[in-house]
Amino acid sequence: MAETTKRPEWTPENASDAFATRVMPGVVGGHDGLPAAKGKEGTAVAVTAVPSRRQLTTNEYVQGVLTGDRAVLARAITLIESNASHHVDQAQEVLKQLLPHTGRATRVGLTGVPGAGKSSLIETLGVTLVAQGHKVAVLAIDPTSSVTRGSILGDKTRMEKLATLPAAFIRPSPSGGIPGGVARKTRETMLVCEAAGFDVLLVETVGAGQSEIAVRAMVDFFLLLLVPGAGDELQGIKKGVVELADAIFINKADGDNKIRAEASRAEYNRALHYLPPATAGWRTQADTGSAVTGEGVAHLWEVIRQFQETTMASGVWQARRREQSRDWLHTLIAEQLHAYFYNQPQVQAQLSTVEQAVMDGEMPVTAAARHLLHLFNTEAHETFRKT
Repeated sequence: MAETTKRPEWTPENASDAFATRVMPGVVGGHDGLPAAKGKEGTAVAVTAVPSRRQLTTNEYVQGVLTGDRAVLARAITLIESNASHHVDQAQEVLKQLLPHTGRATRVGLTGVPGAGKSSLIETLGVTLVAQGHKVAVLAIDPTSSVTRGSILGDKTRMEKLATLPAAFIRPSPSGGIPGGVARKTRETMLVCEAAGFDVLLVETVGAGQSEIAVRAMVDFFLLLLVPGAGDELQGIKKGVVELADAIFINKADGDNKIRAEASRAEYNRALHYLPPATAGWRTQADTGSAVTGEGVAHLWEVIRQFQETTMASGVWQARRREQSRDWLHTLIAEQLHAYFYNQPQVQAQLSTVEQAVMDGEMPVTAAARHLLHLFNTEAHETFRKT
């Protein structure tokens, strides 16, 4: 058999077999943006088209999700995350049919400073919950680069043990620059996972400070993850995110860190006495633990269960979900109006000119905004009149 790989030209001299880098033959072009292959005379060589995957019907999506088909679940989430116009209508119909099967899961949001061990804690907690008979879905929001607009989406690789469990599902998604590190379609994704039978949803955010209110607005329980000895604990109170937390978990409380962790816990608990409760009828407390050793993780879940029992008995749990649905409605309206505004032909035609006038100091910013909004309103009214 002919050798299909070869060593690269830059292979070091006298390289032994330990030098494992090999060059593989390239693929034939003419598809997926690759240039077409050329024949000896410079003519294009015919390339067999790569067959595309068949698009599922709405009923196939719905039945696949309800029966717990993981492949269909992943494709349904991809459909919902798509911004393509021909996907949006089908995605909304899928959601409409799945809606009666949602709302029975416990939704937990986790945030914290980079390096606090969010992924490690989620894996340890997830494995613990699966062992107790729960089905756990993890929605990991990865930061999107403001330069390249790309995301690594590597959270799944950091949850190796949890990723192998049949009762767990991990879905990394790019934040897309949305405040609070929440993917735009995270709410819909949560509903699909609930319809698929997952009774615990863990939403991990990128940890973006005060804008974590976006996470608070979609979960039942909000957990703040901190590390011991990271600085003045009272200074963290001023950042606002502590005021949103239903519990504080000081991670990495193992080994030499135990003393510092206990000191941080005591300091936060004293400070929390001076803050209004994040949830009516519930007192936020700080606890310590370790995602590596598992210490404190079982107690953390017990705190979440106590929170659920307390707030469901008082009606706060149900009221919060109703308010979240209302706020979601207004958020989507604002997003759609934003998109409609910038897609209006008259606005697009004059936007750059108005921007230049503002930058040159020839037009006040308020007047410029009113002018563009007037164009938008006029065109929108005309479109509505024709329909």
